This record gives sequence, structure tokens and C-alpha cells, in this order.
Amino acid sequence: MVAAPASGQGKTSVTAALARWYARQGRRVAVFKTGPDFLDPMVTGRAASAPAYQLDLWMGGEADVRARLYAAAESAELILLEGVMGLYDGEPSSADLALRFGLPVLAVIDGSAMAQSFGAVAQGLAHYRKGVNLYGVAANRIGGDYHAKLLRESLPDGVRWMGALPRNPALALPERHLGLVTAAELIDLDVRLDALADAWGKHADHALPPEVAFAAAEPIPVPPRLRGVRIAVARDAAFCFLYPANLDLLREAGAEIIFFSPLARDALPECDAMWLPGGYPELHLRALSQGTDLHAALHAHRDAGKPLLAECGGLLILLDSLSDGEGHAAPMAGLLHGRAALQQRLVALGLQDVALPEGALRGHTFHHAQAEIDAAPLATATNPNGAPSREAVYRDRRLTASFVHFYFPSNPDATVRLFLP
Repeated sequence: MVAAPASGQGKTSVTAALARWYARQGRRVAVFKTGPDFLDPMVTGRAASAPAYQLDLWMGGEADVRARLYAAAESAELILLEGVMGLYDGEPSSADLALRFGLPVLAVIDGSAMAQSFGAVAQGLAHYRKGVNLYGVAANRIGGDYHAKLLRESLPDGVRWMGALPRNPALALPERHLGLVTAAELIDLDVRLDALADAWGKHADHALPPEVAFAAAEPIPVPPRLRGVRIAVARDAAFCFLYPANLDLLREAGAEIIFFSPLARDALPECDAMWLPGGYPELHLRALSQGTDLHAALHAHRDAGKPLLAECGGLLILLDSLSDGEGHAAPMAGLLHGRAALQQRLVALGLQDVALPEGALRGHTFHHAQAEIDAAPLATATNPNGAPSREAVYRDRRLTASFVHFYFPSNPDATVRLFLP
């Protein structure tokens, strides 16, 4: 597990550097991400040349995590699991996952503004909770060889120095309001990943921890009730928040997935059901507002009583209007009466549990959009940690819309029911 004392320390950079470096050595690398994150796995998956999946004890459950680890261990020589926030943050935390499955931890610490205090942070991470196996630490954003020497010499006995990444703009991964810029937008991403791997190769200790054994576990069964069902899925720069596990589940249920791009003015494919995932519609207002043919097709799909799931960005395109961060408004499809505007600060963040008529589904919310919707909600999510973010879910015939990003493996049967014509 690649963890850290806080967000922003460089977990994604180090995970990507490790994945690309070992993949270039001919190793088969599997990459996972703890917690509900779409953006980091795009980068680390690209580094490993394989999709990065989620492992989350609450959102997916222990059985889902156990099955995915066991399946990965059957084919991969190295499994990397990027943690979420700080090692001990949240309920459940990355540390809970490491303890549950006996995973050694590599802690990434931003050393750019410290010297000997680096060792104190490492000492705290190693001993804050009994049983956590801190195998070693890596420094991020070091200023040079002498700086690295100070950091390394500060470490307490029993904590390994695993290496460092220098402070270098060529190694940085660009960010925006929801996190990293999407992998598809970075035309030089492979150059950056190779640079990260080169830096890791130069500055790192390449000793790996002892092997970890995972007990045999079968995947959670998926009812094959979507055989012959065609599901149209929006996928482009505006609608890119797609868990690979969600797509896998729909296919395992027998569905045929047809991708289309609203930004490219693709016609809505002939389909029995539809999914509008989240993403960045606020960055593409003009193109989405001019897609009047798609707007009409969405109305016809809804009016025909066909299933349509709209999540976060998918919800926003269904409103009457959407405004970006500068206050520029544009008309949207108008299936749900209301409007939304992007805010400078986060509006909602947290895990979500929603009781739908089809069954309970888990997921998360994370957005800067403030919406006013003229409709009574079908249901309201609960937050397992008692946080204030509790998203409403709206329904009109078979249209289901919410700011919640659902994790389909949390309830395969409910997911199938949601898309079943």
C-alpha cells in the first residue's frame, strides 16, 4: 500500500512511478485505489498499462475487496494499492484495509519544507496504531542530494528509506477543482510517467517487501438478467467518471455496452437503457447546450419509460441550465426542472448510502455545483460517518438522477434492476 500522512503528499506520483518502473522491467503490475476516486486511477492505470480498480471496505465491502485482491494475485507479480487521504484518516481508513489484508505500507512524505522533522512524521506513522507494518518511506519533492541525505538520516531505526522524487515541474501531475486533470487530456502523460519512473529508478531502493498471501475468494455473483439489453453509456471529456468495475458488472449481467460522445455530437445509439456518468460538463457548456438533437433524444428515451441513470455531471445536463465558475450560463436538456451553478468551494463530499426501490446502493458524492431542482426527491442518501452531505435522488418514470456516483458491485441485484427494461 502506498499511503501518506495527508492528501497532496504525492501518493499518486509515487504509485505511478512504481507502476511504470516495474512494468518497464517486464513485471506484471496490478494497480488499485482505496476510496471513491476516478482521477488518480486514470493515471496509475495508464502507468501500469492496465485498468486500476477500487478497493473500499465500506463502498464495496470486504468480500469484494478480497475477491479482487485474490484475482489480481493470480496473474500479477506486483500489486500496488494507492491509499486515500492520510493513512489513518476516515472510517474505514487505508490503515484498516492494510491491517485487514496484511499489506505492508510505503509512506510518501512531502519533504519539501522539512529536514529532521521528516523522521518524526515517519515515526508517528509507524507507531500510531499497533499492527500497521510500515515497510518504508519515500520522500517527495526533495531539493537535491544533500536534502535527501538529511531526510534519510532523520529516520528512526526500523523504518527503511525507499527513495525520493525530486522537486521538478516535469514530474508534476496537473490539477483542477476536482483533483488531477484527466489522463486523456494530458497529451504528454506518458512522457511524465516515464520521467517519474526514471527518477524513481535513479533515487530509489528497489527492495520489495516479502510476499503477501491472499485467501481464495470468489467474485460476488451477478444475476445474468441483462442478456440482450443494450445500454448506451456517455463517455468523453465531459462524462468520464466511470468505475471499470461498474462496466464489468453490466457486461457480466449480459448487457451490451455502446459508448457514445455527447461532445462529438454522436446520436444517441439505439438502446434499451442509458447511463450518463459524472465528469466535467461545466467545462463544455457551449458544446453541450448546442446538442439539441441529443436533448430531444433524452426526452424521447425518458418519455418511452426506458431506464436512464444520471450521476452528478449526468444530472447537470438534464437540468434547464448550468453555469460555470465565471457565471456563464447555458441551457441544458431540461428533463428535470431546475438549474445549477459551479461554486468556488466544494458543495458536497462524502460516502453515500441510498435506499432505492430496487435495493440499497452505495457510492459517494464530490462536487462544486450548487443545484436548485423543482422536484420532490424519491430518496435521500445517508452518510455512514455522519457528515452533512446527504444527496437527494430524483425519479421521473424510469429516470433516476442524483449527485451520487454509485458503485455497482455494492449491490449487483439492485444495479441490474435499475437498468432492466
